[in-house]
Parts: sequence; structure tokens; C-alpha cells
Amino acid sequence: MLTKEEQKQYDRHLILNEVGVEGQLKLKQAKVLVIGAGGLGCPVLQYLTAAGVGTIGLIDDDVVSQSNLQRQILYTQNDIDTPKVLAVSKRLAALNPFIQFNTYHEKLTKENAIELFSKYDIIVDGSDNFSTRYLVNDTAVLTNKTLVYGAIFKFEGQVSVFNYNDGPTYRCLYPTPPKANEVPNCSQIGVIGVLPGVIGCLQANEVIKIICGLGEVLSGKMLTYNLLTMQQMVLKFKRTDKADIKELEENYDVFCGIRLIENEITLTELNKNKEAYNLLDVREDLERERYHIGGQHIPLGELSQRFKEVDIAKDIIVYCKSGMRSAKAIDFLKEQFNDTNFINLKGGIL
Repeated sequence: MLTKEEQKQYDRHLILNEVGVEGQLKLKQAKVLVIGAGGLGCPVLQYLTAAGVGTIGLIDDDVVSQSNLQRQILYTQNDIDTPKVLAVSKRLAALNPFIQFNTYHEKLTKENAIELFSKYDIIVDGSDNFSTRYLVNDTAVLTNKTLVYGAIFKFEGQVSVFNYNDGPTYRCLYPTPPKANEVPNCSQIGVIGVLPGVIGCLQANEVIKIICGLGEVLSGKMLTYNLLTMQQMVLKFKRTDKADIKELEENYDVFCGIRLIENEITLTELNKNKEAYNLLDVREDLERERYHIGGQHIPLGELSQRFKEVDIAKDIIVYCKSGMRSAKAIDFLKEQFNDTNFINLKGGIL
């Protein structure tokens, strides 16, 4: 039953004939796991909390950075360097005290995914990389969970629902991942701040529809949305044999073509003996102007023409924002300088 305070909280749902007390009780009893507390995760979490989803799980291993604040609307300047799961749960508990939040300050991995998914009814994917998307899809299939998917790119977004009543899955639509570094994420190419809000709200809407049995679920359909033209399309697709998952991949990074980097160093380790290395920054000019840790600056896109400028007098630590562009730069530089030791800055710099 709903308490008197809950009835006040959800009054606008209760007077909605399509929801009412029965629908609100379904929301209260539901358990939803959200993957990621970033641009998509923030609006999903905010609206599921406001709607009264009784148990909300959140897994994210990241901390809040200043660059998040342009689109991740649950955070403030005071949250910088705080684990996202802690900042989010505190903020949302103030919005709705009737919700149970389960937070996991860790990375979703092959080792923890199945046990975690088994505790929830619906999974919402707010991740920003293909390795996690395929892991989430495969785990949802193996645990027989409905998956609400969202993705964003610059000014465009996608929403779909996978594995709903034995419907199509992510692999039916994308049977093979793109080549490594073929599709940049928002930290590399940027994203308009309101886009994840729009797409995340649409994901939250699908979750509520599924729980309450409302409308037509986006199963077997992909909604695309362009904020510059305001055009929307719904593309239909069918279940294929790619939906039949027997086990998780051995390594999702390898499956997605991401080379495992062996020669890495953390920023903490670098700062202990910085004089022993030459540094090479392969980020863009604007990133360099905002902040850098020294060394030469040659953007990745210019490296093939300017590689002879690289100072190879010492071992070279190559850095970017996330460690992805620097890894790509190292692959190229190794072909030019056989006897030079190139080291990737693990995780890059903010």
C-alpha cells in the first residue's frame, strides 16, 4: 500500500487514469539498475526517482569532474572529485525519501555483471563505450532482463528497448562492434549539453511504460532524434540469431578491438620522477590551452606530418584526456622510432 505521504508525493500519477494506485504500486515494487551516472544516467535517475521506482541500483566507478557539469545536471561544483554514486544518491534521496538506493562504486565487469543484474527487473544502459554496451546486452540476455538503451553523439541520440518479451537485442541491430577509435565518445568530440537530457528522459519514459504496461514499448524499434533539425525517425528491426547468447565474451575490450596497453604509467607515478621522461601531449589546441602537464604538444591529427619533431632523447610518456588517443599515437610512433620507449599515461588527464 501507499502511505499518506506517498499519496501526496505521487498525487499527479494517482489522478492519471492510466497509472492510478495500481500503476504506482507497480512502480514502488519495481527494481531498476542504471549503468552509469553520466549524461544519460542523470536524467534517467532523476525521473525514475521522481516517479517512485521503489528500488534503484546505480553502478559507476567515476568521480565528478568539472567538465561533467555542462550536461550532468545532478552535480554541482561542490561535488567535484566525489564518487558519482555518492553524490547522486545523496541528491536524489532529498528529492524522494521513499526510494531505496543501492550504489556500487565500481566498474561493471564480466565478473560482477550477472550477479548484479539478477537482483533487478529492468536494466538501463547509460554507458558511453562499446565494450560496456556489449557486456550489458549479453548479461541482460543471459539473465533474461529487459534492457533500455540510449546513446548520444554530438547533436543526435538513439533510444531502444532490447530483450523485451524475447524481442530483438542490441546484437540484432549491431552484430559486430565498430573498429577501435572509429567512433569517438563525447570526451573526444563533444556533445550539446541538452542532448543527454532529452535521450535520458526518453529512456526513463520507456522504463515507466514497461513497469506500468502503458503504450507501445520501443521493442524492435530504434528512435533517432536530431536536435539541430528536430527530426525524429523510428527504424524497425527484427530478432536474429545474434540474440542467442550462451556465455559472456572472454574479454570485451578485445572483442571490441581495443588493444590492451602493456606499457603504462599513472600520473602519480610520473610525478615521482618526471625528470626522467620527455612528455608528448596529443590533445587538441583548446584542451592544451585549458590545462596541461608540460612537454611537447602535437595533436594526434598532425602527428603523421610532424613526428620528426618528437624529442626522443629520453623515454617518452604520451598523454591525452582518456588514454585512447595517446595509445593510438604510440602505435604510430613505434613504427617510426624502433629504439624509443613510448609509455602511455594511464587514464590521461582531465
